[in-house]
This record gives sequence, structure tokens and C-alpha cells, in this order.
Amino acid sequence: MNILQICHKPPFPAIDGGCIAIKNISYGLLDNGCNLKILTISTAKHPFNITNIPKDFVKNTKIENVYVDTKINIVDAFSNLVTFDSYNVSRFFSPDFNYLLIKTLKEGNFDIILLESLFTTPYIKTIRDHSKSKIVLRSHNLEHIIWKRLAKETINPAKKIYLNLLSKQLESYETTIVKEVDGIAAISKDDEIKYKNLNYPSKTTTIPFGININNYNAKDSPNSSIIKFFHLGAMDWKPNQEAVVWLLEEVWPSILNKLPNAELHLAGKEMPEWILNKKIPNVHNHKNVKDAIEFMNSYDVMLVPLLSAGGVRVKIIEGMALSKTIISTSIGAEGLNYRDNINIIIADDAITFSEKALELSLDINRIKDIGENARKHVSEFYDQNKISTNLIQFFNSI
Repeated sequence: MNILQICHKPPFPAIDGGCIAIKNISYGLLDNGCNLKILTISTAKHPFNITNIPKDFVKNTKIENVYVDTKINIVDAFSNLVTFDSYNVSRFFSPDFNYLLIKTLKEGNFDIILLESLFTTPYIKTIRDHSKSKIVLRSHNLEHIIWKRLAKETINPAKKIYLNLLSKQLESYETTIVKEVDGIAAISKDDEIKYKNLNYPSKTTTIPFGININNYNAKDSPNSSIIKFFHLGAMDWKPNQEAVVWLLEEVWPSILNKLPNAELHLAGKEMPEWILNKKIPNVHNHKNVKDAIEFMNSYDVMLVPLLSAGGVRVKIIEGMALSKTIISTSIGAEGLNYRDNINIIIADDAITFSEKALELSLDINRIKDIGENARKHVSEFYDQNKISTNLIQFFNSI
């Protein structure tokens, strides 16, 4: 099967969940004998550097990129609010990338064109004009839900109005654009149901984020009386910023009051200065770490205090694969088919979140048991080889 994968950011370096998800799908398709060609947008936030990409991956995918300036332009953003277009998506359209896409479509014969995320959908018209290939949208999130939740959690009235406008723009765009593709591969069953609620007329399936669990070697569970909590996430993403502020201001003081020796370790790229400047006892800020797996293996309990995200959190799946006990909000754990208090712990308010953390501190064996169950859960439901096979079967079905 000949597949053209169009990405809104390069799969390497795998610096966030989206990059990892793209990279793993690419490898899964290659491992299953597909002929794969990759075109990717690169940005200031996600630059393309050929030296960061394994040589065999470059050879097997013939990956090409075009730089697109996606930085927010105030004039354009305001103009789009007035016209009610989705500026969040339209800023990913580039005439240069469009030219490369046309050139690629003329030179190749593809069975499937796989669009990674909503941000590549502005190129659907070009694909239809120059190809008869079937188009599948690999949906990483329902974007309008993220912004709607951000608006709900925002206190500032002006910001709330602005975020609600953005969410309505995105909802209108998503509702329209999904009808232009031949299939949707949603990242979770919850998202698949949400797409069906949009009256999407074509085929949908759930193709979750997958990993090779053999690449995740867990270290021993904690044997110290001092519990080391941690949070890891890209800090240029607004839901993560919101989550960390809530954690630091609403949750951590209660934990520290009962566990004065407890530690909280934060890490993530683009850590904002206003978070770095917060002087909070026993909080250690590691900023951007070179090895996420090594960082996660160094501490005991993962905290995922997300209040406004959507889709599936890649870092939770990776944490589970490393046998980490995780305390998360139900929004953070959305789409994971979890079992509360068996393979993850769910807490949706600050009091419950801190209480769950305190309970774990009194029962080291429970940390070990939940972590082992978490790894089994990932092995059963998130094996990349099984997921890639299911994706190819979905391709064949359309």
C-alpha cells in the first residue's frame, strides 16, 4: 500500500506527544510493509533538522519539509475573529507547502493520504484537485473542545469571551471539514463517538496512540518514605500551563502541609518564566529534560492535573508503560479505557487530588500494585504493532 503522510510538525525530534504519535504511526506503517512518503510542515516551535532524524527513517520515508511561519499575527487574528474563520487552522496553510504537495501528488500514486491532525486539513482541496486518493484524517484531538474547556476555566471576562469565540470558530470548521475526508482515525473511543455526534457521514475507527512497550524499562518502585511526585509536559501548551498553576496553587500546599518532606519535580520544554519565578517549598523545576523516560523513571508518582485538554495524553501512556502510578483528572485520563484505583487514580478537585496523594504516601505497596497494573493495561491496549495492523485494515476498508 502506498501512503502519503502529511504532518503539521516533524516526527523528530520527538519532543512532545504529537511528535511521538506521528513517529510511532510512521514506524508502524513501515514495519507492516507500506511504502511511505512523508511531507511535513516545520515551524519555529517545531523546526526541521535532518541531523535529528535517523538515516534509515529518512531513506524509507523520503521525508521533505517546508518552513511555515505559524506565529500569531495580531492583525490576522483579529480579522479572522471578524470574519469568523478559524485562524488557529488557517495559519498552517502555506503556498510553498502547497506547491510541494502538488509536485508530490503528480510524481506519485498514493492509495491513502493520511492527514495528521486538523491543522493539515487546509490542504484537502489541493489533494482533491490533483489526486483520486482516499483521505484519512488522523485526529489527535477535537480542537474546539480544548478551547471550550479553557474558556470555561478562565476567570478573566474578556479572555473568556475571546476563547469562546475561538472555540466556536473551530467547532464550525471541524463540523464542516470532517465531511470532506473519506475516513477518520480517532485517537480514542470517546473522540470517535464525538465525531459521530457531528453527523460525520463516512467511516470512523479508533486508532489509539501506540508504543513498543519493550522500549520502556521500568525501574523499581519507591522504597523511601519521601514520595517524589512529578509532572512532565510541554509548557508552551495552554492546558499544561493552566494545569501546573492549579497544581502549585491549589493542590501542592495541602500535600506539603501533611507531608513536609514530599518533593514535586516539574519538567517540560518552554517553561514560562512566571512559573520558574514561583518560589514554592520543595518544588524543583528541571525545565526541558533531554530524556523524558529517564526523568519519569527517577521519580515515584506522576501527576496529571489537566482541566481543559482533549484527546489522549501520550505522557500518561508512557508513564503507565514505565509502571508509574498516576493521579489524574478525568479530563487528563480521557479516552484511556482506564480502571480507577486499579491502574490509575482519578481526582477531579483540589481536595480529592491532594487526599489521593496523601493516601499513596502511606502505602508504598499500593504504588507498586497500581504501577504494575498500569503496565499490563498498556501492553494489552496500546501495542503499536496491533494498532498499525488495525489502521491498515481501516485503510483497506475505504
